[in-house]
Amino acid sequence: MVGLKPPEVPPTAAVKFVSAGMAGCIADLCTFPLDTAKVRLQIQGEVRIPRTISSVEYRGVLGTLSTMVRTEGARSLYSGLAAGLQRQMSFASIRIGLYDSVKQLYTPKGAENTGMATRLLAGCTTGAVAVACAQPTDVVKVRFQASGALSDSGRRYSGTVDAYRTIAREEGIRGLWRGTLPNIARNAIINCGELVTYDLLKDALLRAQLMTGEGCAGGHGRVPSLSLPHPTPGPSPPPDNVPCHFVAAFGAGFCATVVASPVDVVKTRYMNASPGQYRNALSCLLALLMQDGPAGLYKGFVPSFLRLGSWNVVMFVSYEQLQRAMVLARPALA
Repeated sequence: MVGLKPPEVPPTAAVKFVSAGMAGCIADLCTFPLDTAKVRLQIQGEVRIPRTISSVEYRGVLGTLSTMVRTEGARSLYSGLAAGLQRQMSFASIRIGLYDSVKQLYTPKGAENTGMATRLLAGCTTGAVAVACAQPTDVVKVRFQASGALSDSGRRYSGTVDAYRTIAREEGIRGLWRGTLPNIARNAIINCGELVTYDLLKDALLRAQLMTGEGCAGGHGRVPSLSLPHPTPGPSPPPDNVPCHFVAAFGAGFCATVVASPVDVVKTRYMNASPGQYRNALSCLLALLMQDGPAGLYKGFVPSFLRLGSWNVVMFVSYEQLQRAMVLARPALA
């Protein structure tokens, strides 16, 4: 058996909420350098106001990481980590931890299976609510990741708290929610490409029992969710395990990257823009297309996939195991 066995009692919404936030932080700690490399590649070549000439050129994922370590030090790989962890504790908790609850809310009473439209609607809902709550942390994270390419005198903020204060003072409260609409679009797409794909892939693996070893098992025709399967009468097949979660999460990461990369590039550039550089997200998109063409929409695709694919694997595996650990620990703590 790989990992903890599913307990008989399914996790509560509170357990899912906390587990998702913790799993998001674990995934961020493991993949943050890839996210920073993605941001650097996405903003590279951007025409800024005022105009600046950058002497640093990034080439590929490994080239970007090695250049950052050589020119800025290893700590630059984790610039903005504090804001990133703050983001995950609110963002992942809502969009992932509440997905099952919202999906059940949208599922008609008496329905045996959850339809695709219901899953998509649940993913869009939790993604949009999560962005509305966590947007300031995302703005600060992106700016810290991008500012490392500037000289010490050109950096905007001395720390995370200073970044929140400075943005609010210089750009108003609206500055902390800069890029909310493209970010809502991005995360609605990612949630659908990520959570729904994971849900469907895990469902298929459980039903077909395609995994080797003890395999993944279905619940006698039931549609499993991201949470633990409920016990069913009759012979109990082997429980779903880590290899099942790994495969489903990797596929979810690839699908999410393909569909969300264009919106992600626009979001990153718009969040990092100086005041007055773009009128809105649409003008940012048009400027990107005029400067780089359609290929610009997939700038940083490789680090995006490496980051999002690995992030999904770490997050979903951690999420499933944390849920089980918390449910198993509850009787001992009582």
